[in-house]
Amino acid sequence: MANVYSVTQVNNYIKNMFTQDFLLQRLSIQGEVGNCKYHSSGHIYFTLKEKGAALNCVMFAAYRKGLDFTLAEGQQVIATGSVEVYERDGKYQLYARSVRLAGSGRLYEQYEALKKELEEMGMFDRCYKQPIPRFIRTLGVVTAATGAAVRDIIQITHRRNPYVQILLYPAQVQGEGAAESIVNGIHALEAKGVDVMIVGRGGGSIEDLWAFNERIVAEAVFHCTVPVISAVGHETDTTIIDFVSDLRAPTPSAAAELAVYDVRTYLASLESMEAQLTGQMNTKLSSSYERLKYMEKVLAARHPGARLREQRNQLAHLQDRLDLRMEKKLTDLQNQLTDIQDRLPDLMMRKLTGYRNRLNVQTAVLKGVSPYQKLKSGLGYVTDEEGYALRSAAEISDGQKIGIWFQDGRVSARVLGKDMEGVRKESEYENGGECHGKF
Repeated sequence: MANVYSVTQVNNYIKNMFTQDFLLQRLSIQGEVGNCKYHSSGHIYFTLKEKGAALNCVMFAAYRKGLDFTLAEGQQVIATGSVEVYERDGKYQLYARSVRLAGSGRLYEQYEALKKELEEMGMFDRCYKQPIPRFIRTLGVVTAATGAAVRDIIQITHRRNPYVQILLYPAQVQGEGAAESIVNGIHALEAKGVDVMIVGRGGGSIEDLWAFNERIVAEAVFHCTVPVISAVGHETDTTIIDFVSDLRAPTPSAAAELAVYDVRTYLASLESMEAQLTGQMNTKLSSSYERLKYMEKVLAARHPGARLREQRNQLAHLQDRLDLRMEKKLTDLQNQLTDIQDRLPDLMMRKLTGYRNRLNVQTAVLKGVSPYQKLKSGLGYVTDEEGYALRSAAEISDGQKIGIWFQDGRVSARVLGKDMEGVRKESEYENGGECHGKF
């Protein structure tokens, strides 16, 4: 009976065979990437395939630092490593230690190297970007004479602004000598003095678009004094001149829209501004007309003739008021005079009666103090020789001539003597003293 082996023994045997084979320990395999998966552990699992064959591959996280691009399905790559058996599953696979792009991948490496170099030189800096003029008269186009790109540019330009002149330089955009042809076109249109320039072509593979990744084309675009819009391939395609140009358009059609201002929009804007300006002018004229009418009224009101008329009217009004007030005043005075005249007899009578009563009172008072009345009652009035009244015996001396006035005349006499004692006793009697002797 033949020997019976376990699965592990068989897998170990096969693994040892792979290990002992020098070729399988270090070999490079080219193929298309498929089933690419980035694991959370950092390992990359993928498949190298071609028509009718496939090989499982794994790149451990420790080797990923040497991978300078993102591994993706559909890429043509060259993976270098060892082919070994995975004992658990009994499958063999390539343990890749390095992966590089193959074929177009080499072009991609060149693309990345040139891009990095030009970026370090500052050719991508925005400070060197020229503004795209809003309104242009001439549009320069560097592209193939035939193809969808030039047709789209012409069609869109004529639709947006039929007055723009298009100068086409029919350049070779693919194959040997394409880069030189593109550079010649840039220089030729720059010499013509176009307002803006479109440099590009339709889509294609990286090989088809490679002319726009050449250094001489990038330098020609960077040093061009005319603003350059790059329009290479489709929206997903990116070339070196996209970074160097003043503006990148995703497609040639989009480049034409960016370069040529839509005259219809401009005309519509002009019509809108015209309508707005007309409305503002009409409003301003109407306002100015109303202000003019107002100023005319103000001027007419402030005219010297108008002022004189107004003052005459005011004077006439004041004259009328004065006449009315004077007439009313005269009427009031006349009424007052008539009233006074009517009341005057009574007033005069009452006044005379009052005066008569006051006279009677004064007369009675005067009678009460009149010397004449005293004389009538038996009293006399004594004066000196000069007619001055003597009021006291002390004023009279012995032998002095005196005059004594009575009611019916005057008597001249000489003083023979004075008796002051009798007067004193009378005074004492008047003051409450005792009376002695005769009166």
